[in-house]
Amino acid sequence: MKKFLSLALITAMAVSAVACGGTSSESTADNAQAEESSGSDVFKIGEIGPTTGSTAIYGNSAKNGAQIAVDEINEAGGINGYQIDYMYEDDENDAEKSVNAYNTLKDKGMQILIGTVTTTPCISVIEKSKEDNMFQLTPSASAVEAIATDNAFRVCFSDPNQGIAAAQYIGEHALATKIGIIYDSSDPYSTGIYEKFKEEAINQGLEIVAEEAFTADSKTDFSVQLQKAKDGGAELLFMPFYYTEASLVLAQAKSMDFAPIFFGVDGMDGILTLENFDTSLAEGVMLLTPFAADAGDKLTQSFVEKYEAAYGETPTQFAADGYDCVYTIKAAIEEAGVTPDMSVSDICEALKTAMTTISVDGLTGSGITWTADGEPSKEPKAVVIENGVYKAAE
Repeated sequence: MKKFLSLALITAMAVSAVACGGTSSESTADNAQAEESSGSDVFKIGEIGPTTGSTAIYGNSAKNGAQIAVDEINEAGGINGYQIDYMYEDDENDAEKSVNAYNTLKDKGMQILIGTVTTTPCISVIEKSKEDNMFQLTPSASAVEAIATDNAFRVCFSDPNQGIAAAQYIGEHALATKIGIIYDSSDPYSTGIYEKFKEEAINQGLEIVAEEAFTADSKTDFSVQLQKAKDGGAELLFMPFYYTEASLVLAQAKSMDFAPIFFGVDGMDGILTLENFDTSLAEGVMLLTPFAADAGDKLTQSFVEKYEAAYGETPTQFAADGYDCVYTIKAAIEEAGVTPDMSVSDICEALKTAMTTISVDGLTGSGITWTADGEPSKEPKAVVIENGVYKAAE
């Protein structure tokens, strides 16, 4: 009986040890898996944007550009010896789906967010990232509201800055004096650019002879807007909206024998890769963008070569923005001495401070700096479409 009781006691102790996570091999494996999933040995960086739907060109470009940067950094030894675990979720340019994508990435252990790529989803997601105090850097969401909280920064120009810079470029380069404008009054991206462009156009001595709006419910027929610009004698048509609508405007303008200078902003970047679009319609079109794939510097040449080899097409500004996002985060992490075992909130606090002290030489600008409100400082540039490719404008 004593032997039986001793054996029973030993067995009970062993079971207890297993239940408490003691020496069981299964428990050890579970602990190892939990430790691995915590991200303590890697930086878990997530990105959100549209890879399907009507704006997929933007999301895929930003994703591909970021992936090239991640691969370069990881191959070079990571950030202070830590590798990057890069994760991406499609939001189809939908605000609700973008919030769902954010929650999915959080469940996967995301510590830093790149995104979102487009404006309206970014405005929704920023509320969630602020609640978590997660650092957020968008490559291309340009509305003022997209980085309204102190945890959010951007790589691209804001809408006001794009509108001002576009008017200044047109005025300083004497491209035209009579300006027509078509804009999307239902889109904060388009209206934000339009409003600041109109203000600066006056300072530049430009005469606005027509300013016509459309909405998300009426964006297939632009004949009325184009006719008013033509009747007003517009020498240049300013188009602060996306490439899908721009492709229709260009086709309809040709059918009306209306051929002003067409001038767009970053939302038009991608029109040359739009399916079934006749690229000859875009000949001579100009757009404000900080990136030109034909630039002669080594960084751009290397990036373009890698991008074309990997994805079979020439990168756009959105790809360059995605690339610069990753290297900006790397520079901020190194400046702040951040490590992956820090909490999401502590990482955010450290990066917020570092962003105001770093300077980044990227694809979209040299010596890029940031203010505490998240805005970048860099030189605006323009490209012109010639023979089906983007060329840096003189």
